[in-house]
Amino acid sequence: MSSSTNPTVRDVTDRIRERSHGLRSAYLSRLAEIRSRDRGSDRMGCANVAHAVAGIPANDKFRVVTERAPNIGIVTAYNDMLSAHAPYQGYPDIIKNEARSLGATAQVAGGVPAMCDGVTQGTPGMELSLFSRDLIAMSTAVALTHDMFDAALMLGVCDKIVPGLLIGALHFGHLPTVFVPAGPMPSGLSNSAKSKVREQAAQGLVGRQGLLDAEMAAYHTLGTCTFYGTANSNQMLLEAMGLHVPGTAFIQPGDAMRETLTREAVRTVLGKAGSAPFDCPPIGEMVDERCIVNAMVALLATGGSTNHLIHWVAVARAAGILIDWDDFSKLSDVVPLLTRVYPNGSADVNEFQASGGPGLVIGELVDAGLMHADVLTVRSGGIREFANIPSLAGESEEKRLQWTPGAALQNDAVTRTVADPFSATGGLKLLSGNLGRSVIKVSSVPDDRHVIEAPARVFDSQAALQKAFTAGELERDVVCVVRWQGPQANGMPELHKLTPPLSVLQGKGFRVALVTDGRMSGASGKIPAAIHVSPEAAAGGPLAKVRDGDLIRLDSVAGTLAVLLPEDEWAAREVATLSEAQRIADGHGLGRELFAGMRRNALTAEEGACSWL
Repeated sequence: MSSSTNPTVRDVTDRIRERSHGLRSAYLSRLAEIRSRDRGSDRMGCANVAHAVAGIPANDKFRVVTERAPNIGIVTAYNDMLSAHAPYQGYPDIIKNEARSLGATAQVAGGVPAMCDGVTQGTPGMELSLFSRDLIAMSTAVALTHDMFDAALMLGVCDKIVPGLLIGALHFGHLPTVFVPAGPMPSGLSNSAKSKVREQAAQGLVGRQGLLDAEMAAYHTLGTCTFYGTANSNQMLLEAMGLHVPGTAFIQPGDAMRETLTREAVRTVLGKAGSAPFDCPPIGEMVDERCIVNAMVALLATGGSTNHLIHWVAVARAAGILIDWDDFSKLSDVVPLLTRVYPNGSADVNEFQASGGPGLVIGELVDAGLMHADVLTVRSGGIREFANIPSLAGESEEKRLQWTPGAALQNDAVTRTVADPFSATGGLKLLSGNLGRSVIKVSSVPDDRHVIEAPARVFDSQAALQKAFTAGELERDVVCVVRWQGPQANGMPELHKLTPPLSVLQGKGFRVALVTDGRMSGASGKIPAAIHVSPEAAAGGPLAKVRDGDLIRLDSVAGTLAVLLPEDEWAAREVATLSEAQRIADGHGLGRELFAGMRRNALTAEEGACSWL
């Protein structure tokens, strides 16, 4: 570890390494044992090998079996329900073509399910969303367990898909692995304009057709949504971990560079990128404590999705590394906020990319000692290579990729330097008190709303809150408590549908906040929201004690979340239980029965809500 590394970053990393020593050592030992085996087609029985190559062209069979050429396993999240994943349809053919040109082969090892939270928001299907991450991880394992591969390419972008692919890949940590993104859609109706229409619709000022027109103008073609939610935060974190071809994250699907970057991913995983040979390291060796901390720092510096305080705990655990919310909190105290991208500002990810994008942020953080420079990545130049920007050079028929240092700061309303940040601290804050532990995304909340003290109104579902808003029952200062939304209760859905009504109330001058054991991702916007409250109500957590009228103080300056009651009175308060009727309703329909075991086995949000440990 470099002596120039920020002392807090160094201390947090050391603590993570110390607490993870036993698990990490055992993990690396298993990887070493697997890597010592003969390659697949030499090790496996003749019938096994014949089955593995029966469906591929004869020349590829010859390469795999006789020439012992490298064979790449492709794991894809392609479907055309997700605009972000629809571009992947043609990627396998591109990858196979490039692999053959390099004397290698590639096979689609398998597909993973990929659901769109934008489609399922506010519906029962959303209650499958969080656990789809673990299902994706298991599906990745099923794909790779054919055990005929020398390397892997992961095709996925969105919310649960990237964490699931990464968890699955880390369970096959002996394989060199590169992630291949598809990019964001071009900008449509701005995120701020879309949010305004949503608020008008919540007040009845815009009808269904007007709201539909706005939504269709915002989400209008191939690519990820353009706000900086979980999907685009995923791409930022993969860049910061060195798992992409550098600068790949936010190149749009229709860009001429997109196919060239995909071909470069093949060259990279085979160790044939650049002018000098470089063996792409196994992903399990790359993703160490320093790599995980680099991802955490990048999340904080960009005000990224709060979902990653759950997902990256699970990702780290898959590599034998133990992190917790205290680690995020300590890092947040020293990591400056360098971007303003919606919901932290008005810009979208395309404007972020135009203003320097991930390359600028990574370069600033590495130079300031806030990211570890001495980490392995998929490229020979290490993490500093990820501060460079890709472009195409040469004549039209001979264009080739080149990387150049990022240009000087383009738009200081969107990106800033470490010397002149938007804020001296990161965009996330840990809250604790007699209501448990939770997190808040303070980077998007107005300064005068960082402390809210108001009477509670308790709801057992987001639908109940929406009904109360429509009836005019929330026209006052209020802390809305929405419970029974944790992993064990109903799978911890996102509660995005609550943002418009709460924004309307705040816009009227009321002091409002949300407290919940559910998730809000990047969609809480300007509303103070203490989310992921742990332990959850269904596990007997303190939210199950709250009653209407209790005075609650959410103080993101002091880092506290508490009911203002005498200690003895609060201790004696009866704990409510989830009604059997609601438990049955939340556990049935649209496939929710199939996820009962995951709900039953889920760890807390702070432990990554893992269902596989």
